[in-house]
Amino acid sequence: MSLKQVPLHHVHQQSGAKIVPFAGFEMPVRYTSDLDEHNTVRNAVGIFDVSHMGEFILKGEGALELIQRVSANDASTLYDGKVQYSYLPNDQGGIVDDLLVYRISAVEYMLVVNASNIEKDWNWISRHNTGQVDMVNISDGMCLFAVQGPLAAKALESLTPAKLDSMGYYTFEKTDFAGAANVIVSATGYTGAGGFEIYVANEQAEGVWQAILEAGKPYGIKPIGLGARDTLRLEMGFNLYGNDITDETSPIEAGLGWVTKFTHDFIGADRFKQQKEQGVSRKLVGFEMIDRGIPRSHYALSDADGNVIGEVTSGTQSPTLGKGIGLGYVSTAFSKPGTDLFVNVRDRLLKAQVVKLPFVKK
Repeated sequence: MSLKQVPLHHVHQQSGAKIVPFAGFEMPVRYTSDLDEHNTVRNAVGIFDVSHMGEFILKGEGALELIQRVSANDASTLYDGKVQYSYLPNDQGGIVDDLLVYRISAVEYMLVVNASNIEKDWNWISRHNTGQVDMVNISDGMCLFAVQGPLAAKALESLTPAKLDSMGYYTFEKTDFAGAANVIVSATGYTGAGGFEIYVANEQAEGVWQAILEAGKPYGIKPIGLGARDTLRLEMGFNLYGNDITDETSPIEAGLGWVTKFTHDFIGADRFKQQKEQGVSRKLVGFEMIDRGIPRSHYALSDADGNVIGEVTSGTQSPTLGKGIGLGYVSTAFSKPGTDLFVNVRDRLLKAQVVKLPFVKK
């Protein structure tokens, strides 16, 4: 399958980015080094081009009803300008995708989905669209820039009349931004460092990207690649679809009970309610390495006697903590913080300990 390119592909090439295949796209993985870019976002401000993400508009009187049917969180609690994290359950007890739900009005919503799942999600939601809700896939016409870090508001404040420093977490405004009209500015992100996500039409995207870099110069802004994005999200214990959650993983096992609301009827609700009430046989946990070593996806997790109790789903060397960290599914008996477990790294059992997430406290 041929890889797609984001609209600013040429800009990233000119900036010296290393380009790699990711989720069906050619994406910048780093511009300088993962460590430098990670620390830039944690301590100052960086900008990611995440235009590979998918965006759907759902419009009409039945839009909320459709969202309620296909997603586990309760979208009826949203108000205009509010964003919600949720997931799409499948009918086998797994997860189609995790996503963000934006309420534009009582009859119009924007769903933001993972790049690798755009077609799958579209087909799944369409299949359940029995009320003739008007659905438009705007993914190919939109760019998405994530400006993340503690200095993000200061770096962007000259570009928009929106009051960024007082914008509530998980809220958004449709506003003027860097000379472009009808830009969605959202106080969301995937780094735990604070910041904003900017949704802009393709034809205005390059001008907006350059304006952000120019306005952010006094604050040390840098373009950031997917390498640092992964270490930043993992330090916060955020799930990555395809690694930590999949079509086969239960959201209750994955710790998504907090966005599983039984105030409405959704696909798989009875199964998940039973799991929540009766418990599950395994859980997704965070763990820190005690011995020196870096956990990687699919490494086995064992008890002290070498019995396999689970598997790593995501792992890295944490730049902030200076030690290996990971997420993985383990038998429920080993899921309590403080529990010792062992990571099989090249046939050596290295000691680790279950910890409460996030790894890096804000």
